Amino acid sequence: MTIVVKIGGEILEGAAIDPIAADIAALAARGERIAMVHGGGPQATAMQQRLGIESKVVAGRRFTDEATLEVMKMVVGGRLNINLCAALLAAGANPIGLHGASSLAVKARKRTPAVVSGGGLEPIDFGLVGDVAGFNEALLTTLLDAGYIPVIACLGAAADGTVLNINADIIANQLAAVLAADHLVLVTGARGVLRDLADPESRIDRLSPAQARATIADGTVQGGMIPKLDETILALETGRVGCVHVVGGLQTGELLREIDEPGSVGTALANQSASGQT
Repeated sequence: MTIVVKIGGEILEGAAIDPIAADIAALAARGERIAMVHGGGPQATAMQQRLGIESKVVAGRRFTDEATLEVMKMVVGGRLNINLCAALLAAGANPIGLHGASSLAVKARKRTPAVVSGGGLEPIDFGLVGDVAGFNEALLTTLLDAGYIPVIACLGAAADGTVLNINADIIANQLAAVLAADHLVLVTGARGVLRDLADPESRIDRLSPAQARATIADGTVQGGMIPKLDETILALETGRVGCVHVVGGLQTGELLREIDEPGSVGTALANQSASGQT
């Protein structure tokens, strides 16, 4: 079984990562092939503030100028990637830290201005932001087959060495499709997709792509969850991803349980009709 796990930056501080690392190690120990992708938006924003660099987010997506890209390299490609690998190593796993400039592990091209969900009717130019142009599949497959866990920072690169910032959800969703992942797990700050952001008990346990679109259209889903679900829907529509899980606030054993029992801990999205919503 192949599993792609995306970790949001809000999870990559303190003890929050420890139960996740323990479950990742347990999954690897039972023979699952696991690749990880991580972001680092909150930490990058905090570093920008310390350096006096203005942070700009439009429709839940970061605008990236040259100064912001340097911060992303330092924070996401450096400290956070190292710390996540260290947590996995301590849990007994075998992580390998990567980014786009690691032999084009994530191939990128600069994004052209486009209209995006939640961003109005005019095309938006996000600066030094990339779209995924592919992956070094030979490298990733070699690592996965040998029992290593690729841990990929959300930075892509072009063949000429140009580094571009890419939303970690985009990388994770497209990587899951390329690897024909049985499960894609998006670990966030929320327990799942909520009907009421103020009520953590309003978690929706299962959604189809059509139902996910409806939660965006009717305003149930807002902010950063909009692009997350947009990319998730695209991944499911490739027909190459089995199930996508949106989870958060995980305790030890809960990631394992969500994989084995989709929708038991977070929100499970799959092509078949959703049922048993809470």
